[in-house]
Amino acid sequence: MEEQAPETIAAAVEEYLAAHPRAVVLDEGRVIFDMRSAKYRLASEHGRCTLHLWSEDANLVRRVAAATTRNGTLRLTTMRFGQTRPQTLEIVADRDRRMPSAREATRTKYRRVLERVLVRAFPEWKVEGLRAAMDLEKSFGPAYVRGTLVQGQRAWAVIAVNPEETQATVDGILTVGILWLEHCRASSAGRRVFQGLRLIVPRGCAAPTLSRMPWLNERAAQWELWELDPQTEDLEQRDAADHGNVTTRLVHAPDRAAVRERFADAIGRVMAMVPEPVRGEVEQVIRSGAEMAFLLHGLEFARVRSGYAGNSFNAQEEITFGAGASETPLTAANEDGLRELVARLFERRHAGGDKRDALYRMQPERWLESVLRKGVEALDAHLNPAHVYTQVPAFAAGDRGMLDLLGVLRDGRLAVIELKADEDLHLALQGLDYWVRVRWHHLQGESGGLRTAGIGELQRAGYFSGVVLSQESPKLYLVAPALRVHPATELVLRYLSARVDWELVALDERWREKAKVVWRKRSADLRSLWSADSRSL
Repeated sequence: MEEQAPETIAAAVEEYLAAHPRAVVLDEGRVIFDMRSAKYRLASEHGRCTLHLWSEDANLVRRVAAATTRNGTLRLTTMRFGQTRPQTLEIVADRDRRMPSAREATRTKYRRVLERVLVRAFPEWKVEGLRAAMDLEKSFGPAYVRGTLVQGQRAWAVIAVNPEETQATVDGILTVGILWLEHCRASSAGRRVFQGLRLIVPRGCAAPTLSRMPWLNERAAQWELWELDPQTEDLEQRDAADHGNVTTRLVHAPDRAAVRERFADAIGRVMAMVPEPVRGEVEQVIRSGAEMAFLLHGLEFARVRSGYAGNSFNAQEEITFGAGASETPLTAANEDGLRELVARLFERRHAGGDKRDALYRMQPERWLESVLRKGVEALDAHLNPAHVYTQVPAFAAGDRGMLDLLGVLRDGRLAVIELKADEDLHLALQGLDYWVRVRWHHLQGESGGLRTAGIGELQRAGYFSGVVLSQESPKLYLVAPALRVHPATELVLRYLSARVDWELVALDERWREKAKVVWRKRSADLRSLWSADSRSL
């Protein structure tokens, strides 16, 4: 094996990850890191390149001997420490690595299987118009097979997804299904009455959709979820009432004063590297009892962690710098260089910056989050600015690419705030996901059952100290710049249950300068639709 220069390897990895922000790392074909949430560090010292990858679920350190690109995949020849046998890690641009021809063949085969299954499972209904053609105007993509089941003037809208699609595609079926149901009702022009929607997902993939279904409007439509195994062609209906445990984890709130005291010296060292005129713009965010982050308009540029040195119990602190996923440990040797990097970051990332600049454009949702975290009253004057938390609880499956804030209204009612800086078709139901989880944790009693009095899990975990929380379900705020609210968002919201109190909030496009609401729509405004006949929807 011919080894490459460490600098060459490091440059290849950096360039690939910069060009492919949705990249994943594979080990023997299995995804071990999703670079949207994982972090990495490259060290080119002592004549070797070392790659350190870590996430909430895994940690990996390898010496990299070579990096080659083939068919859009970056292949790393690596060796474990203490071993001489080389191994291969692959970094691919996306989870779905199939060639377009292979994707099309898989989808065509699945469509044939689906038609046979529907004919057998619903013999009294006629299968019509199964298709997977792309229709960007109506937000329909080729990953979803769409059609109808017809019996006289009655009909069902049907949508299905095959197991070869990405998990994100499977999870998005309900949003697209609602749009398909609406399209079927509109195009039938009253000739047929569409009773509801039948969703078909791969076996074992029903959980995300299942957790959403109890919160759909049953007056607007009937909702059925089925699981299909394309190999055996077995079709099984899932009960929406049986959605299992909520897949979240509730992290205990750290003692903020104790963390700041513990990291006082490290905080001073980091802030000394920030240009003095802009030190007030730095946001110091406590991630846990052992980690603290320093952010500029939502972009994390430095962090300090505490841990143990080697195999001993001696505590040590580590300060690292770097924007994005790449990190560089702070040492006496590189302090001047890092100070210059930080200065350039502050020169380029500000509200009046160049919109073409990569540092200006990076992580817009986190920038929006930081704006609202400092002034959440801009969304609603009734929100309490003293209690605003980020991603509590967190999704057990990792980052969804969305930012969530949890706050409280002045009357004690919880407020779930879902943010999106760019247009997103799934904003409404992803906001519902977080609302469901917050509601579940809030209502849990000490014995794990539904509480009727006292404090719930959130307060037992240290959040909202001193606040008397209402037992009312949380209020859901969906927030995006006005020109970035997807046209389908309001339609999807109309199909939510009246039990979900939501508010769609559109911000002025100049939100980086100041958050200002330009229009808002509330669930209460649509209550008349909830009592209307389903055909009017």
